[in-house]
Amino acid sequence: MSRIAYVNGAYVPHRAAAVHVEDRGYQFADGVYEVCEIWKGRLVDRTRHLDRLERSLRELRIRMPMSRAALGMVLREIVRRNNVRDGFVYVQVTRGVARRDHVFPAAATEPSLVVTARSVSRAANNRIAEEGVAVITVPENRWDRVDIKTVGLLPNVLAKQQAKEAGAREAWFVDRDGYVTEGASTTAWIVTKDGVLVTRPNGTGILPGVTRMTASDIAVREKLRVEERKFTVEEAKAAREAFMTAATTVVMPIVSVDGAPVANGRPGTIATRLREAFHECAELT
Repeated sequence: MSRIAYVNGAYVPHRAAAVHVEDRGYQFADGVYEVCEIWKGRLVDRTRHLDRLERSLRELRIRMPMSRAALGMVLREIVRRNNVRDGFVYVQVTRGVARRDHVFPAAATEPSLVVTARSVSRAANNRIAEEGVAVITVPENRWDRVDIKTVGLLPNVLAKQQAKEAGAREAWFVDRDGYVTEGASTTAWIVTKDGVLVTRPNGTGILPGVTRMTASDIAVREKLRVEERKFTVEEAKAAREAFMTAATTVVMPIVSVDGAPVANGRPGTIATRLREAFHECAELT
């Protein structure tokens, strides 16, 4: 069965979908996106993902392409038409198609909307989590507003490729003061020797992670202490545990940083506990 995409008001075969040469997302990276997990046919944390999408659009002064209720229906229909049981739905909104010019086009220009969905193997992801993953560190070289989930991801792409070539799954950006900001596509966490979960405070320098919020909710439910503060690479290497969160990874244990094992080099009990409890606490629609 051919994959189906939703493109500017129509459901079309995925391979038939095309990007206009003057779409501002293509020419200027003038757009935003969201990725929402699909678990057992249901959307995970849809409300928070749509909240973040609307915030990103406001920050860039791009209109919502349709009402929130209508977009929710499109998401559900794309999941249904693609028969996705476990996977992801991807939403991209750009400022639209207009003659190439750096300034905003006319206010009447319609935003472009693309929605796609694809399946992934939940069993394969669970096997990765059972072994844990490696991360490397790279210098922070992104713009100062990474709290906006834009499609301009070239530094992230280069960091991910560097991680792959080093045999790692993720790259952590490190600021000029030696503190970890976040991963190329994930939120960075450590667990201290005292069992405190630590992650960097939200701000313009990191993306406000949706999965991070749900993981924090679970930690509170499990009576674990969460501390929002900066941490260094050396602190991560000396930690009791490390892990990352994202819609694409849920809670993923990290077992080494720059080749140095974290604790005994095996997934930690707290990360594993959060992962196992995640879909019991997340919003499922």
